[in-house]
Amino acid sequence: MSVVCLESLTFGIGHLVRAADALGERLVLLTRDPAYYACELERLAPDALDVVETDTFDVEHVADLLHRTPGLRGLISSTDTWTLIGAELSERLGLPGLDPAVLRLTRDKAAVRDRLHAAGLTRGRAMDVAGHGAEEMLLKEVGLPAVLKDTAGTGSQNVWLARDEPELVAALDEAAGRELKGRLFAEPYFSGPVYSAETLTWAGQTRLLGVSSRLMSPEPYFREEITAFPVAFPEARRAMLERWLGEVLATIGYTDRFAHVEFVLTTDGPEVVEINPRIGGALVGEGMCRALGVNVYEAMIETALGLRPRLMDADLPGGPAVAFVLGYPAAPGVFTGVTGLDRLADMPGSPAWYPVRSVGDPVEHLDDSRGYAGIVYAEGETAELATHHAVAAANAVRVLTEPFPRAGDAGG
Repeated sequence: MSVVCLESLTFGIGHLVRAADALGERLVLLTRDPAYYACELERLAPDALDVVETDTFDVEHVADLLHRTPGLRGLISSTDTWTLIGAELSERLGLPGLDPAVLRLTRDKAAVRDRLHAAGLTRGRAMDVAGHGAEEMLLKEVGLPAVLKDTAGTGSQNVWLARDEPELVAALDEAAGRELKGRLFAEPYFSGPVYSAETLTWAGQTRLLGVSSRLMSPEPYFREEITAFPVAFPEARRAMLERWLGEVLATIGYTDRFAHVEFVLTTDGPEVVEINPRIGGALVGEGMCRALGVNVYEAMIETALGLRPRLMDADLPGGPAVAFVLGYPAAPGVFTGVTGLDRLADMPGSPAWYPVRSVGDPVEHLDDSRGYAGIVYAEGETAELATHHAVAAANAVRVLTEPFPRAGDAGG
């Protein structure tokens, strides 16, 4: 029996392989570029899973591959880029999956905002930004400060904060020159600390597995820098968040599977930033496995098979709290390597470096998460201590780049 992954997040394949094995399934990874998963695949035995290189944007070709996959029982599509393709393929092949209409809704941040506003679950509405008079209408309908962003954006890309009218004009001008995955829209900017809820839902019931902190770069950018899990909320606050998250997910029709819900804790309560229909990216899944003491990816396999995940009801043994720091270079350029890794062995929290880029890769953007070259991970008795360990370790590490070759430069 087989479960197919239509691409994957950068990390987590090893846990998925072990989860599939535990459930008697063979994991198959369909990917345009196996090198993207080199860090994970190099740690596995060559026969641990089947890796099929193919154009994963070619829906008809992928459908044909799936038809020819022996004993296919489920399809996993855990990335924002391939969410809708996976939903279409699951529906076409009669595989277990969420209603594609729900997944299309989650990929439209403006539509989610308006759905939540209609249900009384957010104070702000979305406004599409297009055409003549957009600035005046935005000031009237949304006000300042406001956030402008791509309805289908990922990784904090194409997000602008406008705190005053000059910043609004500049944001509109810059956005006009960008190629967006969706549409440009505006919404109120909610001030406060940012978190992400890691949830699992089945048959409309949601379990809050924990909350990750999301320490961001200074305004006006939204670059993710440090994450820790699990945040130690007082029990009453945690229970409130779990009820609120259940209402949020039910409002958009989200009945099954993992969700990664980013939210701001404002003085008036939580406000959704966005809802991602998947497990968290970077090392969130890794951290959940370690901090909860279970392989949470078994739930991903089970839901792909249409089975109630045991994680919904399990007593979690727990483990160390975890934290990680995204490693960005000081300047854009060609990635040349990392220094300071030899110092990690002598530092508390068992810090480790998880590479994302290879030497020679270009690093062009440092204002969002496209710019990090790897991740420094560490553990501690609490999320606070794990954060201290991870930050201390990351301070010893330098991500290096050299300037891009100038036009006209050539080797001799």
